[in-house]
Amino acid sequence: MKTRTIEIMDTTLRDGEQTSGVSFSASEKLTLAKLLLEELKVDRIEVASARVSEGELEAVRKITDWAATEGYISKVEVLTFVDNGVSLKWMQKAGAKVQNLLTKGSLNHLIHQLKKTPEQHFTEIEKVVSEGNKLGIDTNVYLEDWSNGMRNSKDYVFQFLDFLTQQPIKRILLPDTLGVLTHTETGAFFKEIIERYPNTHFDFHGHNDYDLSVANVMEALRAGAHGLHLTVNGMGERAGNAPLASAVAVINDFLPEIKIGVKESSLYKVSKLVSAFTGFSIPDNKPIVGDNVFTQTAGIHADGDSKKNLYFNDLLPERFGRKRKYALGKTSGKANIQKNLQELGLTLNDDELKKVTERIIELGDKKERVTKDDLPYIISDVLDSNLHQQKVFVKSYVLTHSKGLKPSTTLSIEIEGKIYEENAQGDGQFDAFINALKKVYKKEGRELPKLVDYAVRIPPGSNSDALCETVITWQTKEKDFTTRGLDSDQTVSAIKATEKMLNLV
Repeated sequence: MKTRTIEIMDTTLRDGEQTSGVSFSASEKLTLAKLLLEELKVDRIEVASARVSEGELEAVRKITDWAATEGYISKVEVLTFVDNGVSLKWMQKAGAKVQNLLTKGSLNHLIHQLKKTPEQHFTEIEKVVSEGNKLGIDTNVYLEDWSNGMRNSKDYVFQFLDFLTQQPIKRILLPDTLGVLTHTETGAFFKEIIERYPNTHFDFHGHNDYDLSVANVMEALRAGAHGLHLTVNGMGERAGNAPLASAVAVINDFLPEIKIGVKESSLYKVSKLVSAFTGFSIPDNKPIVGDNVFTQTAGIHADGDSKKNLYFNDLLPERFGRKRKYALGKTSGKANIQKNLQELGLTLNDDELKKVTERIIELGDKKERVTKDDLPYIISDVLDSNLHQQKVFVKSYVLTHSKGLKPSTTLSIEIEGKIYEENAQGDGQFDAFINALKKVYKKEGRELPKLVDYAVRIPPGSNSDALCETVITWQTKEKDFTTRGLDSDQTVSAIKATEKMLNLV
């Protein structure tokens, strides 16, 4: 099979910055420019629009100063406009050497926005290209709204392309500006254009309004496109642009005749950095870079992974600098738990594994997912529960906490087969629980141990839905001892630790 190499142009720093609420600082733009070209190995980057602001000018200056020193200056591109040379002067100040000139790719835009004839538009474009060449600035040309141009004014598009292919330009950039194309249209339009202009370089710039951008990328390439415009995390105006990570994976796995230079293993790193800079979190289920895409939740899948990798596909996480995870929850089962135990270097016998599995299922009903970091706490809780025979059961309780009123607890407890109920107030919900418990034990003529230390901790890296482990130290006349409780609710975990204490005294 004859192979061909295509260019990947990343436009996160220009078109991606049109995401509502996103603005990169000059230092962030420089950091990402370096990462995109040196680490990720994209072929070109579009870094800004001319004339936007002084801050944008300063950012582009920083990038071009670095790029000129490192030999990347021809890979740094700036969006410019047909504006009597104003953009070109801005380019000179910024030190940029490649302009992506924005022009009108549909007759509708030309007539209603510019109110000009094709001949007037072409004459002005020719002047900008000529002036750019005199200044040592190479030109690529965007045909804005090209996709609608092909649908509704194809004669105009070909008249325009006839003109452009006679100009001293590097590339013609064909954007689906409004994200309206289907994959069949994309393939047909590109095939028609490339057959008519076989010696001209054409890029495809896709938007994702119908979630068809990656499909459109595939068909543009199959039809002969020479380059793609993509953004990290699919950032961009409205629904965003064609996402870099997904497009790269699709090309490598389904288009063997296409070669690209992007380094797959750096995609996740760059994705996370862009997310940090923009404040836009990556959806958990986003292909390639989302937190859930290499996480098996169902136990049957983990079991299958242990048996000839039955649930693997070609999207191996290691390709993208990631690892496969096995979620713990009510659907996980023993296989998921075993996978996580292996990573932690822990072993359990069959009986212990069964009890830990039951405990995880119980916890999974209360919170969305139990993490690997929760596992040592769960094991400790389960094994600790096996150390004593249970004679005291906290059957039920109601905890109340209202503004202006002291917290209170109503408690139902079974002690050696006898049920007691009590109510008490306290300085907090757990204090109220202890006070109710003291009333019960006073009736029985028994004294409770003294609480001398109370510590709460959550697994490292957890968040607001984390499991809480409450460790309470108790003191009797003979000794000090500790008990642990585990739950997603802090007060409940303390009550569980107290229940264990009651079965030890």
